[in-house]
Amino acid sequence: MCVGVLNDDLVLRVGAGRNGEALALPHARPMDFTGKPMEGFVYVGPGGWQKDATLSKCIEMGLDYVSLLPPAKKRKSKRAAKNRGKKRNGAS
Repeated sequence: MCVGVLNDDLVLRVGAGRNGEALALPHARPMDFTGKPMEGFVYVGPGGWQKDATLSKCIEMGLDYVSLLPPAKKRKSKRAAKNRGKKRNGAS
């Protein structure tokens, strides 16, 4: 996840290195979804992303961060695991 929307807020994942820069954006505040601030994630209220230039900057910050992350490992779905179990037990 690099950018998302939660209610009326934009959610940005910018990483710890750009946390301060992101919090300096208009209408930005620490993301506290879990009850405590999550470093590297910020909320930006509607007043902070309604201008195209600011929205573009927010999206760019999120994309910059996730482009540095290693590829995500593929997860096996619960359905696939369940089906493998059936085949091993002789069921179809």
